[in-house]
Amino acid sequence: MGSVLVFIDVPSLPLPRAARELLAIAASIGDPVVASPRPLSEETAAELGRHGVVELYEPAQPLPDVLVAAKAAFLAEAVRAAGPVAVLLGNSFEDREVAARTGIKLGSGVITDAVAVAPDLSVTKSVLAGSFTSTCRVETGVPIITIKANSVEPAPAGENAAPVRSLVTVPETGPAATVTGRSEKRVSGRPELSEARVIVAGGRGVDGDFGPLEELADLLGGAVGASRAATDAGWIEHSAQVGQTGKTVSPQLYISAGISGAIQQKAGMQTAKVIVAINKDSDAPVFEIADFGVVGDLFSVLPQAAEEIRRRRA
Repeated sequence: MGSVLVFIDVPSLPLPRAARELLAIAASIGDPVVASPRPLSEETAAELGRHGVVELYEPAQPLPDVLVAAKAAFLAEAVRAAGPVAVLLGNSFEDREVAARTGIKLGSGVITDAVAVAPDLSVTKSVLAGSFTSTCRVETGVPIITIKANSVEPAPAGENAAPVRSLVTVPETGPAATVTGRSEKRVSGRPELSEARVIVAGGRGVDGDFGPLEELADLLGGAVGASRAATDAGWIEHSAQVGQTGKTVSPQLYISAGISGAIQQKAGMQTAKVIVAINKDSDAPVFEIADFGVVGDLFSVLPQAAEEIRRRRA
């Protein structure tokens, strides 16, 4: 059984669910080892060890502003040092770019949007926003695979020893973009959209008021999403956008409120396990894929749902 290299960019604890899912998949194939583009604390390394990681690769020198090009250069060197049977990453926009750049550097095939990886490294891939799946395999180089969030249940932490730490020298990455400024993301206490098991999303029908959606999402321990119409209108940040030009999500429960359900929106959420649609228009396309539909005003339906949840919990 060989090693499986997992690329995890986690500056601190707790480990995100998506990272723990990657480690669970890696453990089902081989011995998990981790490549982190930034130095990790002893506590974080120990937590990785409790999730089965046997070795941790870190850059010997700080990467320039931890840019994507530098991350890819580091990951390529970590692959050369570890000699894994496969490389696993998340499925975010940045992770997929890192995977693509690393594939070019190593001459390796890349598979994105994977939902399962078998011990023989055959990959089950979600195609056309979950309309169907295909089974594929990398035939050239070390397989580089990006995994969609909520694909597997993460394994609980055990009592494994802290991983062996190894330093990787990263060659000069050449000219690249320079980060000129950063702004902190507003802290909401809600889970990351791509990892959330419950999402309450709003569209043009919210008319700028996401209050009822945020209230329900908080009661359910979920995240708040939006259609492109809502983000383009400036009602919510673009990082909340779900759809073809936004994030692809696969939660256990997706509540669509005031969203018509055009094909671009469906492309980002139709793999959700249960879809509940709320819309005043009974002919809205979203009802075609919804498991449960409510024809009504979201400003009436959502507060009633929130009140019922409170009543039952009391």
